[in-house]
Amino acid sequence: MKKRTLILVLIFVPLLAIQFVPVGRANPSVTHEVDAPSDALAVLRRSCFDCHSNTTKWPWYSYVAPMSWFVADHVRDGRRHMNFSEWDHLDADVQAHLIAEVWEEVSEGEMPLTSYLLLHGSARLSDDDRHTLQHWAEVSGATIGGAHTHYEDDD
Repeated sequence: MKKRTLILVLIFVPLLAIQFVPVGRANPSVTHEVDAPSDALAVLRRSCFDCHSNTTKWPWYSYVAPMSWFVADHVRDGRRHMNFSEWDHLDADVQAHLIAEVWEEVSEGEMPLTSYLLLHGSARLSDDDRHTLQHWAEVSGATIGGAHTHYEDDD
């Protein structure tokens, strides 16, 4: 019985202790949201904003270490790469590049991340969602590799 108790203590004490390691889960203010048509904005809000905006909805597991460390780091990296809540800090060329990048990532199935979709099924993109994002990229003049966007199903 003593060995089992020792094992439990060695497991649960560190798990309890790591809960007190501070994790940043701030949502800075929105300076200017991305300019996108309402249908594209709805898709972005549902599927992208948790990691790529200052309006992250922090789920319960983002408060439990060690998962909290992973989630906070992922959001920090996502915001650093592209933040739809600070669109006014970017010049038009950078905005167009990022819109093209959104479409490229979506068309290649890279975004939203599979790991995110496991717990956020509503973020899964339908064909209509993909067409909406493609259209947004096209009307924005976004180009990928020097060529305008093209969704494989649009032949």
